[in-house]
Amino acid sequence: MTLTRPTAETADASGPARRPGVGRAAAVLVLATLAVAIPLLGPSAALHETGEAAAPGTAGVALLRAVLFGALCVPLGELLVRRLARSVPGAPPNGPRSWASYAAAGAVAALGLAAVVATGNRVPHSLAQIDVGGLYASRDGKLALLEVNAFLVAGLCARSARPAVQVWPLGAVVVAEALRAHPPAEHTALVGSGLTLVHLVCAALWAGGLLHVLRTLRRWGPVEQGVALFGRYARVAAVLLAGVTATGVWSSLRRMPSGTVLTQLTDTAYGRTLLAKVLLVVVVAALALCARLRLRRAPDPLAACVPARVEVAALGLVVVVSGLLTALPLPIRW
Repeated sequence: MTLTRPTAETADASGPARRPGVGRAAAVLVLATLAVAIPLLGPSAALHETGEAAAPGTAGVALLRAVLFGALCVPLGELLVRRLARSVPGAPPNGPRSWASYAAAGAVAALGLAAVVATGNRVPHSLAQIDVGGLYASRDGKLALLEVNAFLVAGLCARSARPAVQVWPLGAVVVAEALRAHPPAEHTALVGSGLTLVHLVCAALWAGGLLHVLRTLRRWGPVEQGVALFGRYARVAAVLLAGVTATGVWSSLRRMPSGTVLTQLTDTAYGRTLLAKVLLVVVVAALALCARLRLRRAPDPLAACVPARVEVAALGLVVVVSGLLTALPLPIRW
């Protein structure tokens, strides 16, 4: 298998060599961004003419949750890809520098969310408004404190001699998020928590894993082991995509019964933002398919990195939309 890239000598005399598909990939990303522009403008745009009222500080909560989700993706993806890399025969030892210690950003986001909970789900305007002791008196408060502590422990584990143990505190964050999203008063709350848990794990491994694969390939250079690593990740990502899709559809139908889905997708803030997320995931899946086809059929398999880089950017938008989705009012079950 030849992994060498085209050189300047092989380029057409009329101009420099150009990677195939860059323009198409950029166009897909632009179209995807335009498709979700209205919901991404913020809660006010998503709530426009829906008759719903945004909770105080919705924009800030959405941003904090997006940071929290991103802080989950990076270390979990690293753990997955490092495990895959160890299974590649002759893999170079010079992997990229770990970004797992940046999970501290997750601790900051979790602390901000805990402050919101401590003020009765309102944005605090002074330290005097924050009732830290009150966090221990409520379920949401305890879960918020658990997330703060778990992110701090994960950051310490990332700097230890055995960084793999950070999977346990990160797992605690996922469990806390799944429980927070489905309070006991909700119908079949445990089912909803289970779906959210699987959805979060699959999404975090997919997004964070692809990011670390691309960083690893850049570090290794055009070697055969890089193609093998990409192939291993592609097979795992197909399973993760199936998990994200199945749990996402099931969770949506639990909150929007099948008979009202079409109406609520356009007439509620939650539905509009969910529709934006679905459109983005469709684009991401198309980019993933393009990357996998290039990996198998292109003369230079590492040309698959071009759509994969756009896929990472689109997945970043999915994380932002997910943060907004958790901050908006849930649709009414008609």
